[in-house]
Parts: sequence; structure tokens; C-alpha cells
Amino acid sequence: MRVAVIGATGVIGRAAVRTLTSAGHSVVGMARDTRKARLLEGLGAEARHTSLADHAGLVAMLEGADAVCNLTSSVPVGLAALRPGAWRANDRLRTEGVRRVLEAAREARVRRVVQAGVSFLYADQGSAWVAEDAPLEITPATEPASVAESLVQEYCCGSRTGVALRLATIVGDDPMTRSTLRSARNGVAVGLGAPEGWAHVIHTDDLGPAVLGALSVPSGVYNVGAEPVRRADLMEGFSQAVGRSSTFVGPLARRLGGVRMEPLARSLRVSSDLFTAHSGWSPTRVSFDTSWFPGQLWSEALR
Repeated sequence: MRVAVIGATGVIGRAAVRTLTSAGHSVVGMARDTRKARLLEGLGAEARHTSLADHAGLVAMLEGADAVCNLTSSVPVGLAALRPGAWRANDRLRTEGVRRVLEAAREARVRRVVQAGVSFLYADQGSAWVAEDAPLEITPATEPASVAESLVQEYCCGSRTGVALRLATIVGDDPMTRSTLRSARNGVAVGLGAPEGWAHVIHTDDLGPAVLGALSVPSGVYNVGAEPVRRADLMEGFSQAVGRSSTFVGPLARRLGGVRMEPLARSLRVSSDLFTAHSGWSPTRVSFDTSWFPGQLWSEALR
């Protein structure tokens, strides 16, 4: 297949490009500058200099593509996430950005769209298993991701397929994990939610194969992640990685985090069985443990 990737130089995008090219697909990725273009070319992809604001350039990029994977995001990391307006760019990518991708995809007659989303759209379910038909809890923080899913569902018709991936929280070789490890090393509380609650996680190694699997599934919404982990066990893993006991965020910090922090603290014991059944995908990193933190990489990040 010829696959166009939006957000091709981000954490999910780079993983997807590597996997797609290794699987023999022809990949074209969006690059906003020369440095990112060279990165994509080094991964075996064709780079196109355009942006979401350039409709004509976006259409030209998508022409001849069998599928477009929209994997772009702009998630603020660390304390930057608490600043006023910090999430504005990411929210616009989930709403106006998705709308622009789909408008270009319609004009270019792309038959399949894959949209990366988040699993914390679900309402807190305690210890109950969470499948795709579980109730959602839409707040100002989760509404943009919900809008993105709705736009993809509207794209579907008899000749077009729309796939929304509700991805777990990413752990591994990514900026958010590095930031969390540094904070834990410095004695900052990093645990979210109740210790007995469940977290839905996915290792960076499994992101690319998940995007590859999405090229073959029917239209719909799919959960994608490893086995859920107790939040206490997740924090214990971070503690072992940095050699210091990590604690859970207290009431004051939760108030400071406000509406943005609440979805990240929900207890979500999410099942990816539906996606596995349709795509054949399953995580290579099945259960969270300290091996998710490569020692040399994190030693350098924590200096």
C-alpha cells in the first residue's frame, strides 16, 4: 500500500514509519522543515514539505495514497502542561487539524483513514474490564479527542473506512516517560489516581505494529494497549528505575492540575481483545516491568 503519515516525525509517527517501510509499504510523510525531511528519508520514507494549514499541499501529498494515518499531537510535557493555554495546540490538532486532514483525504479520494486517539475517554470503571462499548466521560479535557473520533466516523461510507485507535498511555522511549523519570528522581510526586486503580499503558515498541494492524481492520473504534497494570505497580517500576521511592500526587497538586489531570487518573482496566481479533496485533511488551526503561537511555536522561 501507499500510506501517507501525518505527524510522521513524532513518537508514534516515527515508530509507524519504521514499521510500515519494513513491511514493504510505500510511505510518504509530512515534513515541515529540512531536518525532519532528512529524518524521514533516513527511515526509508518520502518526505513532503507541507503543513495542515496548506490545503493544496496536503491534497497533493495524499493523492495516490491508499491510506492516511493521522498521528500528530502536541502534548505538553512536565510542568509545562499546567500553564494556561498549554493544551491549546494539541486541542486544535484534535479538532481543526483532523477536519483539515479529512477534507484533503476526501478530495484526494483516500479510501482509509487511521486516527490516533486516547483511551482515557472512558469513564472511571474501577476494576471492571473496559471494552469499546463502555461509557465515556467527556470533559473539556477529553472533548477534542472525542471530536476527532466523531469526524472519522463521519468519514466512513460504503467506499471509505475510518479507524480510530484509542491508544494507551505511552511508556518507553518518549519525552513524557523521560520527564516522569526525572521528576521521580528529583523527589516530585508523579503517581496519578488511586494506587489500587488500573492504568492502560503501551510500550513505544508496539506503536508501529499497531498502526500497521489498523490498515486491515474494518471501520470502528479500537482499544490498543498492553495488559493493564495497577497504578501502585506502575509507580513501583518508576521508583526502581530511578532508585528513589515515588509517591502519588496529593490533593493540592490535583487541584493545580485541574480538569487536565483528572482523565489521566481514571481507573481503566482496558481490553484490546477486539483489535487483536480483527488485526492479529498483540503487544510484544505484554506486561509492564522495569525492562520498559532501557538502562543506558534513562541513565543519560536523568543526568
